[in-house]
Amino acid sequence: MISLSRQDRAAGAVVGSAVGDALGAPFEFGPAGVYTARFPDGAGTMCGGGGWDPGEATDDTQMAVLVAESLLERDGFDPPDVFDRFRRWAAGEPKDIGLQTESVLTSGDPWDLAAAVHFQINGRAAGNGSLMRAATSAVYFAGPGQPDEAPASRPGQPHGEALPCRPGQPHEHARSVTMDAARRIAALTHGDRAAWEGTAVLHELIRVALNGADPLAAVPDTLAAVHPDHRERWSAVLAPGWHPGRATEFNGAVWPCLGTALWALRTTRSYEDALAAAIDVGGDTDTVAAVTGALTGAVYGFGAIPSRWTGPLHVPLPGYGDRVLRTPDLVALAGRLDGR
Repeated sequence: MISLSRQDRAAGAVVGSAVGDALGAPFEFGPAGVYTARFPDGAGTMCGGGGWDPGEATDDTQMAVLVAESLLERDGFDPPDVFDRFRRWAAGEPKDIGLQTESVLTSGDPWDLAAAVHFQINGRAAGNGSLMRAATSAVYFAGPGQPDEAPASRPGQPHGEALPCRPGQPHEHARSVTMDAARRIAALTHGDRAAWEGTAVLHELIRVALNGADPLAAVPDTLAAVHPDHRERWSAVLAPGWHPGRATEFNGAVWPCLGTALWALRTTRSYEDALAAAIDVGGDTDTVAAVTGALTGAVYGFGAIPSRWTGPLHVPLPGYGDRVLRTPDLVALAGRLDGR
């Protein structure tokens, strides 16, 4: 692994995810090879298109920011607060919002039932919408002030009471803490445990990268902590020989989305090349690139992200007035999440 400061890696994860989101947004639902066709020399720019201004981040990053600000302001995971922020954002008419997420947030059901009721009725809730917003919470729960113990959850639900921020986290509990937090945050909008487990894996791999270790080498131990009912399927998608051509679902689903991010990290040697590879897969390019950007940003650090991408990056927050976050704001946010 590259020798970088933890702060550089934390900023890389948060900004890297936002950059991937904005870079991939104009190509959403495009065919394979769409990035190479637009940028044959490989030097991609924030081109805009598809309703997005150049450098404009989508719902992926907007929701990640809302999670981050709740964690910091509430001093830990407060599920009703996060859900209320999501609902306020959804009511602000964002340019894009996932169908499943919109259904859950506008159902009128309480925070601890909405996603479960949606899954019970529809039978499908394994979209990648919980992965797309995970960069900020992954940094927060990988930090030195993470809680040393997760409160008990109700049967069949990952929700417990608020997760406070307490110092002194023993190293041996770090994996279970960050993965448990990921499950509960994912479950606010996604009732399928497949989405919880995928988000938990991403949390853990980012934690490993922030500590300067190799997230690819950590995959086997991480899979051992995945729920037994889901371990086999996740093991197949995260295996070294897996590639996007072997996907059995559209990459708007949680499995090929995360699988593609690991494949992009495994088969390239830079943040920039990893994002190009992820977007070139086509399909749900903004979210796949956001997830890839979070993971590779934690590996390569903020300094590896081209300034031609960070310069125009901006994150509007529908439902929150005229607020727009830019790269320096995201760097500062990452620092607060990591060093609270």
